[in-house]
Amino acid sequence: MKRYFGIIVAIVFVTVGIVFTMRKWEEKSTEAKREAAAAKIRQDYLERVAWIRSIPEQKAYTDEVGTFLRWYFKQVNEHVNEFRLNRNFDDYLLELEEKSSKKASQYSEYEQPSMAKDRTGDKKAAYENTKKLFDTFKAGSYSPWWSATSSGIRLDIVSADSRGDQIHMPVVAWGLPREERIDEKKVRRVVTNGNFKFNWKLFDEKGKLIAEIPGEGGPNERVDWPERYIKFFPPMVVFGTYDIDKLPPEAKTAEISWTISARSPSGGDIMASYQWKGDVPADWKLAPGETWKGAQESIRPEEEIDPSKQAKK
Repeated sequence: MKRYFGIIVAIVFVTVGIVFTMRKWEEKSTEAKREAAAAKIRQDYLERVAWIRSIPEQKAYTDEVGTFLRWYFKQVNEHVNEFRLNRNFDDYLLELEEKSSKKASQYSEYEQPSMAKDRTGDKKAAYENTKKLFDTFKAGSYSPWWSATSSGIRLDIVSADSRGDQIHMPVVAWGLPREERIDEKKVRRVVTNGNFKFNWKLFDEKGKLIAEIPGEGGPNERVDWPERYIKFFPPMVVFGTYDIDKLPPEAKTAEISWTISARSPSGGDIMASYQWKGDVPADWKLAPGETWKGAQESIRPEEEIDPSKQAKK
Protein backbone atom coordinates (compact mmCIF):
# COMPACT_ATOMS: atom_id res chain seq x y z
CA MET A 1 0.00 0.00 0.00
CA LYS A 2 2.88 2.34 0.82
CA ARG A 3 4.25 2.08 -2.71
CA TYR A 4 0.97 3.46 -4.05
CA PHE A 5 0.81 6.33 -1.54
CA GLY A 6 3.04 8.63 -3.56
CA ILE A 7 1.02 7.96 -6.71
CA ILE A 8 -2.25 8.71 -4.89
CA VAL A 9 -0.85 11.97 -3.49
CA ALA A 10 0.35 12.99 -6.95
CA ILE A 11 -3.07 12.25 -8.44
CA VAL A 12 -4.75 14.30 -5.71
CA PHE A 13 -2.44 17.27 -6.34
CA VAL A 14 -2.98 17.06 -10.10
CA THR A 15 -6.75 16.87 -9.60
CA VAL A 16 -6.75 19.85 -7.24
CA GLY A 17 -4.61 21.79 -9.73
CA ILE A 18 -6.98 21.00 -12.58
CA VAL A 19 -10.01 22.03 -10.50
CA PHE A 20 -8.30 25.27 -9.43
CA THR A 21 -7.30 26.08 -13.02
CA MET A 22 -10.80 25.32 -14.28
CA ARG A 23 -12.37 27.60 -11.66
CA LYS A 24 -9.98 30.41 -12.53
CA TRP A 25 -10.77 29.96 -16.20
CA GLU A 26 -14.51 29.97 -15.48
CA GLU A 27 -14.17 33.11 -13.38
CA LYS A 28 -12.26 34.92 -16.12
CA SER A 29 -14.69 33.68 -18.75
CA THR A 30 -17.67 34.86 -16.69
CA GLU A 31 -16.01 38.22 -16.06
CA ALA A 32 -15.31 38.69 -19.76
CA LYS A 33 -18.90 37.76 -20.60
CA ARG A 34 -20.21 40.14 -17.92
CA GLU A 35 -18.11 43.05 -19.18
CA ALA A 36 -19.11 42.37 -22.79
CA ALA A 37 -22.79 42.31 -21.82
CA ALA A 38 -22.44 45.58 -19.88
CA ALA A 39 -20.67 47.18 -22.86
CA LYS A 40 -23.54 46.07 -25.13
CA ILE A 41 -26.10 47.71 -22.82
CA ARG A 42 -24.08 50.94 -22.86
CA GLN A 43 -23.71 50.85 -26.65
CA ASP A 44 -27.45 50.33 -27.17
CA TYR A 45 -28.18 53.15 -24.72
CA LEU A 46 -25.91 55.63 -26.52
CA GLU A 47 -27.46 54.75 -29.88
CA ARG A 48 -31.00 55.45 -28.61
CA VAL A 49 -30.43 58.42 -26.31
CA ALA A 50 -29.50 60.83 -29.12
CA TRP A 51 -33.15 61.00 -30.19
CA ILE A 52 -34.31 61.52 -26.61
CA ARG A 53 -32.00 64.52 -26.28
CA SER A 54 -33.35 66.13 -29.46
CA ILE A 55 -37.16 65.82 -29.06
CA PRO A 56 -38.45 69.40 -29.43
CA GLU A 57 -41.79 69.22 -27.60
CA GLN A 58 -41.79 68.74 -23.84
CA LYS A 59 -44.86 66.47 -23.68
CA ALA A 60 -43.44 64.15 -26.33
CA TYR A 61 -40.12 64.16 -24.52
CA THR A 62 -41.70 63.36 -21.15
CA ASP A 63 -43.57 60.42 -22.67
CA GLU A 64 -40.58 59.07 -24.57
CA VAL A 65 -37.97 59.52 -21.84
CA GLY A 66 -40.15 57.42 -19.53
CA THR A 67 -40.39 54.63 -22.12
CA PHE A 68 -36.67 54.91 -22.84
CA LEU A 69 -35.67 54.66 -19.18
CA ARG A 70 -37.98 51.68 -18.61
CA TRP A 71 -36.28 49.92 -21.54
CA TYR A 72 -32.82 50.75 -20.23
CA PHE A 73 -33.44 49.58 -16.68
CA LYS A 74 -35.07 46.39 -17.94
CA GLN A 75 -31.73 45.58 -19.61
CA VAL A 76 -29.85 46.54 -16.44
CA ASN A 77 -32.07 44.43 -14.17
CA GLU A 78 -31.73 41.38 -16.42
CA HIS A 79 -27.96 41.86 -16.45
CA VAL A 80 -27.78 42.20 -12.65
CA ASN A 81 -29.91 39.08 -12.15
CA GLU A 82 -27.97 37.00 -14.69
CA PHE A 83 -24.60 37.75 -13.15
CA ARG A 84 -25.81 37.95 -9.54
CA LEU A 85 -24.65 41.51 -9.02
CA ASN A 86 -25.55 43.90 -6.21
CA ARG A 87 -29.24 44.77 -6.62
CA ASN A 88 -28.92 47.70 -4.21
CA PHE A 89 -26.37 49.43 -6.46
CA ASP A 90 -24.45 50.60 -3.38
CA ASP A 91 -21.03 49.05 -4.16
CA TYR A 92 -19.38 52.48 -4.04
CA LEU A 93 -20.88 53.25 -0.64
CA LEU A 94 -19.82 49.89 0.79
CA GLU A 95 -16.30 50.37 -0.55
CA LEU A 96 -16.20 53.91 0.85
CA GLU A 97 -17.29 52.74 4.29
CA GLU A 98 -14.71 49.97 4.25
CA LYS A 99 -11.93 52.42 3.36
CA SER A 100 -13.16 54.85 6.00
CA SER A 101 -13.10 52.12 8.66
CA LYS A 102 -9.57 51.09 7.72
CA LYS A 103 -8.43 54.71 7.83
CA ALA A 104 -10.08 55.27 11.22
CA SER A 105 -8.35 52.21 12.66
CA GLN A 106 -4.99 53.82 11.92
CA TYR A 107 -5.65 56.60 14.42
CA SER A 108 -5.86 56.50 18.19
CA GLU A 109 -8.83 57.90 20.07
CA TYR A 110 -6.92 61.17 20.42
CA GLU A 111 -6.07 61.52 16.74
CA GLN A 112 -8.33 62.45 13.86
CA PRO A 113 -7.48 62.87 10.15
CA SER A 114 -7.61 66.46 8.90
CA MET A 115 -10.67 67.62 6.95
CA ALA A 116 -8.42 68.38 3.99
CA LYS A 117 -7.45 64.71 3.74
CA ASP A 118 -10.72 63.11 4.76
CA ARG A 119 -13.45 63.84 2.18
CA THR A 120 -15.59 60.83 3.06
CA GLY A 121 -18.60 63.01 3.94
CA ASP A 122 -18.51 64.82 0.60
CA LYS A 123 -18.14 61.56 -1.32
CA LYS A 124 -21.03 59.99 0.58
CA ALA A 125 -23.23 63.04 -0.11
CA ALA A 126 -22.38 62.83 -3.82
CA TYR A 127 -23.32 59.15 -3.81
CA GLU A 128 -26.62 59.83 -2.01
CA ASN A 129 -27.55 62.57 -4.50
CA THR A 130 -26.67 60.26 -7.39
CA LYS A 131 -28.67 57.38 -5.92
CA LYS A 132 -31.72 59.60 -5.42
CA LEU A 133 -31.82 60.58 -9.11
CA PHE A 134 -30.92 57.02 -10.14
CA ASP A 135 -33.92 55.69 -8.20
CA THR A 136 -36.19 58.27 -9.85
CA PHE A 137 -35.00 57.19 -13.29
CA LYS A 138 -35.30 53.51 -12.37
CA ALA A 139 -38.82 53.86 -10.94
CA GLY A 140 -40.08 55.34 -14.22
CA SER A 141 -41.34 58.43 -12.39
CA TYR A 142 -39.01 60.95 -14.02
CA SER A 143 -41.12 63.89 -15.24
CA PRO A 144 -39.28 67.24 -15.28
CA TRP A 145 -41.09 70.50 -14.54
CA TRP A 146 -39.63 72.02 -17.72
CA SER A 147 -37.35 70.80 -20.50
CA ALA A 148 -35.80 72.10 -23.72
CA THR A 149 -33.14 71.05 -26.23
CA SER A 150 -30.43 73.04 -27.99
CA SER A 151 -27.31 72.06 -29.97
CA GLY A 152 -27.77 68.40 -29.07
CA ILE A 153 -27.79 69.09 -25.31
CA ARG A 154 -30.98 68.70 -23.32
CA LEU A 155 -31.64 70.73 -20.17
CA ASP A 156 -34.25 69.56 -17.67
CA ILE A 157 -35.46 71.64 -14.75
CA VAL A 158 -36.58 68.74 -12.61
CA SER A 159 -38.68 70.85 -10.23
CA ALA A 160 -39.06 74.46 -9.06
CA ASP A 161 -40.29 74.33 -5.49
CA SER A 162 -40.15 76.82 -2.66
CA ARG A 163 -37.83 75.85 0.19
CA GLY A 164 -37.70 78.39 2.98
CA ASP A 165 -36.65 81.70 1.50
CA GLN A 166 -35.36 80.19 -1.77
CA ILE A 167 -36.56 78.62 -5.01
CA HIS A 168 -35.01 75.15 -5.31
CA MET A 169 -34.29 74.02 -8.89
CA PRO A 170 -32.62 70.64 -9.49
CA VAL A 171 -31.28 70.49 -13.06
CA VAL A 172 -30.24 67.63 -15.34
CA ALA A 173 -28.21 68.13 -18.52
CA TRP A 174 -28.00 65.29 -21.07
CA GLY A 175 -25.24 64.98 -23.68
CA LEU A 176 -22.41 67.27 -22.54
CA PRO A 177 -19.03 66.31 -24.08
CA ARG A 178 -16.81 64.17 -21.88
CA GLU A 179 -13.17 63.16 -21.91
CA GLU A 180 -11.64 60.13 -20.26
CA ARG A 181 -8.22 60.55 -18.69
CA ILE A 182 -5.89 58.05 -17.03
CA ASP A 183 -3.20 59.55 -14.82
CA GLU A 184 0.31 58.29 -14.07
CA LYS A 185 -1.11 56.11 -11.28
CA LYS A 186 -3.46 54.41 -13.78
CA VAL A 187 -6.47 56.05 -12.12
CA ARG A 188 -9.35 56.57 -14.57
CA ARG A 189 -11.11 59.93 -14.51
CA VAL A 190 -13.87 61.36 -16.67
CA VAL A 191 -13.99 65.13 -17.15
CA THR A 192 -17.23 66.72 -18.39
CA ASN A 193 -17.00 69.90 -20.42
CA GLY A 194 -19.75 72.44 -19.73
CA ASN A 195 -20.05 75.97 -18.32
CA PHE A 196 -23.45 77.18 -17.12
CA LYS A 197 -24.90 80.71 -17.09
CA PHE A 198 -28.40 81.95 -16.29
CA ASN A 199 -30.28 85.22 -16.26
CA TRP A 200 -33.70 86.02 -14.77
CA LYS A 201 -35.68 89.06 -15.95
CA LEU A 202 -38.66 90.03 -13.81
CA PHE A 203 -41.57 92.19 -14.99
CA ASP A 204 -44.46 93.82 -13.17
CA GLU A 205 -48.14 93.59 -14.16
CA LYS A 206 -47.64 96.38 -16.74
CA GLY A 207 -44.77 94.55 -18.42
CA LYS A 208 -42.04 96.82 -17.05
CA LEU A 209 -38.67 95.35 -16.15
CA ILE A 210 -38.27 95.62 -12.38
CA ALA A 211 -35.34 93.33 -11.64
CA GLU A 212 -32.72 91.05 -13.13
CA ILE A 213 -30.77 88.13 -11.65
CA PRO A 214 -27.62 87.10 -13.56
CA GLY A 215 -25.51 84.15 -12.54
CA GLU A 216 -22.64 82.01 -13.76
CA GLY A 217 -21.18 78.67 -12.75
CA GLY A 218 -22.57 75.72 -10.87
CA PRO A 219 -24.89 74.05 -10.47
CA ASN A 220 -24.39 73.39 -6.76
CA GLU A 221 -23.57 69.81 -5.72
CA ARG A 222 -22.69 69.20 -9.36
CA VAL A 223 -21.99 65.61 -10.36
CA ASP A 224 -20.20 65.34 -13.72
CA TRP A 225 -19.60 61.58 -13.73
CA PRO A 226 -22.47 59.75 -11.99
CA GLU A 227 -21.20 56.35 -13.17
CA ARG A 228 -18.33 56.78 -10.75
CA TYR A 229 -20.84 56.26 -7.93
CA ILE A 230 -23.28 53.88 -9.63
CA LYS A 231 -21.95 51.87 -12.55
CA PHE A 232 -25.29 51.62 -14.35
CA PHE A 233 -26.32 55.25 -14.00
CA PRO A 234 -27.43 56.42 -17.48
CA PRO A 235 -24.27 57.70 -19.23
CA MET A 236 -23.55 61.30 -20.24
CA VAL A 237 -25.69 62.99 -17.59
CA VAL A 238 -24.67 65.98 -15.46
CA PHE A 239 -26.86 67.15 -12.60
CA GLY A 240 -26.96 69.53 -9.65
CA THR A 241 -29.16 72.24 -8.11
CA TYR A 242 -29.68 75.98 -8.23
CA ASP A 243 -31.11 77.83 -5.24
CA ILE A 244 -32.43 81.30 -6.05
CA ASP A 245 -33.60 83.82 -3.47
CA LYS A 246 -37.35 84.36 -3.57
CA LEU A 247 -38.52 87.16 -5.85
CA PRO A 248 -40.06 90.56 -5.02
CA PRO A 249 -43.85 90.43 -4.54
CA GLU A 250 -44.51 92.83 -7.44
CA ALA A 251 -43.01 90.38 -9.97
CA LYS A 252 -45.80 89.26 -12.31
CA THR A 253 -43.95 87.48 -15.14
CA ALA A 254 -40.43 86.22 -15.70
CA GLU A 255 -38.07 85.35 -18.54
CA ILE A 256 -35.42 82.87 -17.48
CA SER A 257 -32.58 82.10 -19.88
CA TRP A 258 -29.84 79.52 -19.53
CA THR A 259 -26.76 79.02 -21.67
CA ILE A 260 -24.37 76.08 -21.62
CA SER A 261 -21.05 76.48 -23.39
CA ALA A 262 -18.76 73.55 -24.08
CA ARG A 263 -16.05 72.31 -26.40
CA SER A 264 -16.66 69.30 -28.60
CA PRO A 265 -14.20 66.38 -28.70
CA SER A 266 -13.07 67.60 -32.14
CA GLY A 267 -12.26 71.05 -30.75
CA GLY A 268 -15.30 73.02 -31.91
CA ASP A 269 -17.27 75.36 -29.66
CA ILE A 270 -20.78 74.41 -28.56
CA MET A 271 -23.29 77.00 -27.37
CA ALA A 272 -26.70 75.81 -26.17
CA SER A 273 -29.42 78.33 -25.25
CA TYR A 274 -32.74 77.85 -23.45
CA GLN A 275 -35.53 80.18 -22.36
CA TRP A 276 -38.59 79.88 -20.13
CA LYS A 277 -41.32 82.55 -20.05
CA GLY A 278 -44.38 82.59 -17.83
CA ASP A 279 -46.23 83.92 -14.84
CA VAL A 280 -44.29 83.87 -11.59
CA PRO A 281 -45.78 81.20 -9.29
CA ALA A 282 -47.06 82.57 -5.98
CA ASP A 283 -44.68 80.43 -3.90
CA TRP A 284 -41.68 81.95 -5.71
CA LYS A 285 -42.46 85.36 -4.25
CA LEU A 286 -41.68 87.02 -0.96
CA ALA A 287 -44.61 88.01 1.23
CA PRO A 288 -45.70 91.67 0.94
CA GLY A 289 -43.38 93.85 3.01
CA GLU A 290 -40.44 91.38 2.95
CA THR A 291 -37.14 92.74 1.62
CA TRP A 292 -35.52 91.17 -1.41
CA LYS A 293 -32.04 89.99 -0.38
CA GLY A 294 -28.98 91.29 -2.18
CA ALA A 295 -30.88 93.78 -4.32
CA GLN A 296 -28.76 96.45 -6.04
CA GLU A 297 -29.90 99.42 -8.10
CA SER A 298 -28.68 99.95 -11.67
CA ILE A 299 -29.48 102.40 -14.47
CA ARG A 300 -31.03 101.04 -17.67
CA PRO A 301 -32.30 102.70 -20.87
CA GLU A 302 -35.96 103.66 -20.61
CA GLU A 303 -36.96 101.50 -23.58
CA GLU A 304 -35.35 98.43 -21.92
CA ILE A 305 -37.36 98.98 -18.75
CA ASP A 306 -40.64 99.73 -20.54
CA PRO A 307 -41.06 97.97 -23.93
CA SER A 308 -43.95 100.31 -24.81
CA LYS A 309 -41.45 103.17 -25.11
CA GLN A 310 -39.58 101.22 -27.76
CA ALA A 311 -42.83 100.58 -29.66
CA LYS A 312 -43.61 104.30 -29.81
CA LYS A 313 -40.23 105.00 -31.41
